[in-house]
Amino acid sequence: MIGRITGKLLEKQPPFVLVDVNGVGYEIEAPMSTFYQLPEITSSVTLHTHLIVREDAQILCGFASETERRLFRILLKTNGVGAKLALGILSGISVDDFILCVSNSDSKTLTRLPGVGKKTAERLLIEVKDRIKDWGLPTIEASASGISVVPAAQNNTHVARQEAVTALVALGYKPPEASRMVEQVKSEDESNSSEDIIKAALKAAVI
Repeated sequence: MIGRITGKLLEKQPPFVLVDVNGVGYEIEAPMSTFYQLPEITSSVTLHTHLIVREDAQILCGFASETERRLFRILLKTNGVGAKLALGILSGISVDDFILCVSNSDSKTLTRLPGVGKKTAERLLIEVKDRIKDWGLPTIEASASGISVVPAAQNNTHVARQEAVTALVALGYKPPEASRMVEQVKSEDESNSSEDIIKAALKAAVI
């Protein structure tokens, strides 16, 4: 099992990052919550990883924190939740807010996450609650702003918007829905990246 990767960040194109470790490039799939914390290209980066071995592929998933990886592993144990859906959940909501949703049996918020329908939300509430009961509730300060991801930002460059649509599709949204989400992000600052558009789109989806 590959538990942690430290190396030079070569590429970051949601949902994948490429990290060079002593001349070997590791392609790692990561949630958007991790992308928001990545350093600049060529900088050193450390990711907590989880290796998924299937008959047709080996998928290395990476996380900025051990807490994210721990929740990812709990999500994988939920009936009907695979790696793609688990990454989508972590992309659409913070760990603290997810814990609050489960603790408060808030299925409505969970159904706004990519790929989470009513039945999946109900399974998450039932199956995850016992597995996180020893985590404790998030502090009031951490949750004062309500259920959200990160502050919204805008971007109106064609390339950045196309990259944002591609990333949202990879997270589980259908192409028409992903395009609609990106189009609804207001355009004011051309200097922002596709990651900024994804932040805004995901925040709007869970409000």
